[in-house]
Amino acid sequence: MAPLKKQIQFEFEHELVRQPLVYQVMRKFDVVINIRAAQVKEEGGFMAIDLEGDSEEIERVLTFLRDEGAKVTEEAPTEG
Repeated sequence: MAPLKKQIQFEFEHELVRQPLVYQVMRKFDVVINIRAAQVKEEGGFMAIDLEGDSEEIERVLTFLRDEGAKVTEEAPTEG
């Protein structure tokens, strides 16, 4: 089965600005990350990323980000 690709956006408040969320995702989960857009300021920010991997692992990433306090918005998954 081909890996799943999912585009997501997540927003975060100032408490998470200094947290290495992308680094933690790369270390803890078996996914490939492509950062499509980002804006980070002291008061908060957002990132738009592509996640590639199996569906269970991607769901684990989304749960992790939400548990850390990020607001996650998902787009429809694609195969490829």
